[in-house]
Amino acid sequence: MSARLGIDVGGTFTDLLLLDERSGAIELLKTPSTPEDQSIGIIDGTTALLGRANVRPGDIRTVLHGTTVSTNIVLEEKGARVGLLVTENFEQVLHLARSQTPGPLAGWMIMQKPDPLADLEHTRGVAERIDARGRVLQPLDETGARAAIRELLDAGVESITVSLMHSYANDAHEQRLKALVMETGADVPVSLSCEILPEFREYERTLVTVMNAYVRPSMRRYLQSLDDKLRGLDLNAGVHIVRSDGGLMSIARASDSPAHTMLSGPAGGVSGAAFVAGLAGHRNALGFDMGGTSTDVSLVRDGVPTISRQTALGYYPIKVPSVEVHSVGAGGGSIAHVPMTGALRVGPQSAGAVPGPACYAKGGIEPTVTDANVVLGRLPPSLLGGEMALDADAASAAVGKIARALNLDVNQAAQGILDIVNENMFGALRLVTVQKGLDPRDFALVAFGGAGPLHGNALGILAGCFPVIVPPTPGVLSALGFLCSDTRNEFARTYIRTIQEAEPDDVRTVLEALGRQARTWLRDEGVPEAEQTVRFEADVRYLRQGYEFSLDVTPDPLANGGRDKLQDRFGARHEQLYGFRLDHPVELVNLRAVGAASVVKVGFPRFERGDSDPRDAATDETRVFFGRDFVPALVYDRARLRSGHRVRGPAIITQPDTTTVIHPEHVGEVDEYLNVLIGPAT
Repeated sequence: MSARLGIDVGGTFTDLLLLDERSGAIELLKTPSTPEDQSIGIIDGTTALLGRANVRPGDIRTVLHGTTVSTNIVLEEKGARVGLLVTENFEQVLHLARSQTPGPLAGWMIMQKPDPLADLEHTRGVAERIDARGRVLQPLDETGARAAIRELLDAGVESITVSLMHSYANDAHEQRLKALVMETGADVPVSLSCEILPEFREYERTLVTVMNAYVRPSMRRYLQSLDDKLRGLDLNAGVHIVRSDGGLMSIARASDSPAHTMLSGPAGGVSGAAFVAGLAGHRNALGFDMGGTSTDVSLVRDGVPTISRQTALGYYPIKVPSVEVHSVGAGGGSIAHVPMTGALRVGPQSAGAVPGPACYAKGGIEPTVTDANVVLGRLPPSLLGGEMALDADAASAAVGKIARALNLDVNQAAQGILDIVNENMFGALRLVTVQKGLDPRDFALVAFGGAGPLHGNALGILAGCFPVIVPPTPGVLSALGFLCSDTRNEFARTYIRTIQEAEPDDVRTVLEALGRQARTWLRDEGVPEAEQTVRFEADVRYLRQGYEFSLDVTPDPLANGGRDKLQDRFGARHEQLYGFRLDHPVELVNLRAVGAASVVKVGFPRFERGDSDPRDAATDETRVFFGRDFVPALVYDRARLRSGHRVRGPAIITQPDTTTVIHPEHVGEVDEYLNVLIGPAT
């Protein structure tokens, strides 16, 4: 037997998914997370899962792990004491940060200024200077540098960051400073900005490198502990850590560059959504991940998740490649309330896991989205396969507060709560489609997470996204997504020239050098040359514009009339995104090589289509509120549904990790891979 193990560590549960690569059989397990040491929950869950599946540790070929360790360290401010070496007179770079000037409807400056992750008392300026073209204007003062390093070590720093002006153009001084630290013999990791983010914009480059140094000691200890414990189980599989952009890297690479793992959890969900949509025959899809507190939406085009190079963690902007995910404070635990304006609001406050919605009978009394679903009959009497009973009376009492405030009956109030939260989530979907010049009706919608299938049909109606695809295991799609992730990394260099000024030979030389870096990295990760792929991108903007976006390019993009073609492509894309184009010079900003190696994708079993009548899967009949009244609806057991079954709405489909609602005049068809595809009835 040959198997893969996907592990997704969340705040409440750790999801484990074991895939038999030969038969395609899947075993799932949810186990409580252990925030004090995530590896404990992983080992406990792995042991239980192997026992349940009757699989030997030696049968597992690959472990793919998405972790929130680095994210939690930053959010909880529990990182290392960081020493920072910068160019002399730029010691305040983290304190200057960035502000934002709102549009004309706002009359104030917005500046969310977090405390720097490297204290000013542990920051030292070093005499040196390199210009933006990489020319040395002032040699490195090694005597002063040694003194600065000794001061930081004597102050007890646990990690050192080096971020010098324009090191993206010439990294010689940063590399020399790292060597000087190593000469001291101190066991202190050193993070260089030229290795973490070799691009211009000093604040973002320094911040992400400091963040890398801030989490690096703890991340290194965690990954080493996890590796040792897995070896203790006689599990000698290759262990890969999921990057924020959905790619994979080894434990050694993740220990050196933990900043690239900040958003690995959402990355797995988006990768899983892309994979499932592809199986269903839809390469363009929207990911709709609704949980208890928030909803994440994402965009998949031509089978590939959209990658962003600017995101945020708390108040900190992070300039690293990551899947582009938009979050909105709307989830099953979102609390409904009526403020002084008298207009119903839902969220962003959440009841959380404790005390949770009123229907959980754990002390919660506030009306939530989950309570509204219970009142309207859209949730069964119990969840988690019967392990968790729901208190319908408590849900009705909580929603009754909204009903009295709005002078409605409790059913109308519950319907209003759902209408509002659905509109909130629809707004997030518009951000990844309409705001980018895309029509949501051209995309399928993959509904996953604990509450995604409950609201997926409603979102499909609002956005016109059909089919709504409900995977077989929507509650653990992130773990499945890890099994579909490729080994991946990016290598970039800032190259600021207008397209007309840029020399074709220079651009080709830079791209070829970046391509060699990508292939070397892949080789070091154990990827054979025949399995390596490298593609190239250029970040482009109008001259003097503040922001840029990426376009795919060839290794020789300016040859044979390439200047005009690249400028025309940029203008068309700019018009799609912003509604206009300009007769203005276009500027190259960054050049990039993206190296990847595709893993053998999950081989899900494919089932022959059978009878369309799902009556054998029906387990009960209930009444569900749609629009203005209750209507009869059949309840189906997801485990009994077979390929070819057509479930006509209104209907409820239950399974341990979620509940799917099919609206009237809609039908859910089970495809060959046991996805439920919901669309308008014909």
